[in-house]
Amino acid sequence: MRQFVDGRGNAWVASVAEEGGGDYKGRFYLLLEGAEQDGGGRRVALADVRWNSLKTARRTLGTMSVVELRRRLRSALGRSGGSGS
Repeated sequence: MRQFVDGRGNAWVASVAEEGGGDYKGRFYLLLEGAEQDGGGRRVALADVRWNSLKTARRTLGTMSVVELRRRLRSALGRSGGSGS
């Protein structure tokens, strides 16, 4: 789990979520959640950012820069039609 601030100063948390089912390939994906204190609670799933194992997902998330996290958030919010960073 990683905390970061978007371009507008809103706090977000990046984490890994797991998709159930029989197929284990690409089971884990990136999930971004707006922090509660900012009136957030908004969840944005990035289904195109996937990993095969929890270990790999956590390692990758831990090495992602804040710039990369902001870029992914902007992209996801743009696709969903939401206003964002």
